[in-house]
Amino acid sequence: MTTKKVERRIKIKFRIRKNVNGTAERPRLSVFRSNKQIYAQVINDLTGTTLASASSLGLEKMPKQEQAAKVGELVAEKAKAAGVESVVFDRNGYLYHGRVKELADGARKGGLKF
Repeated sequence: MTTKKVERRIKIKFRIRKNVNGTAERPRLSVFRSNKQIYAQVINDLTGTTLASASSLGLEKMPKQEQAAKVGELVAEKAKAAGVESVVFDRNGYLYHGRVKELADGARKGGLKF
């Protein structure tokens, strides 16, 4: 059973994913946000592989926005280690503010180009 809020996010997600695809040169930085945690993955959609990932598991001792910024920096560090310089940002149907924006800013601070 899904709520109207979740259905709305899924419709937005499909609308975004119609245009946003990750390639080997510019993989997709996908964000998933739950009530307590935030997760980020760098994905090559052509091969269907995850190049780097990070989550806020273990960072529970700080506010959620700081967690998101830290996850952005962690995923940027791991992506750069995997040889990724620039990505396409996939907000996954979430509004670009709050924790999603903090994650994106943290990834930019970590050296990823959007």
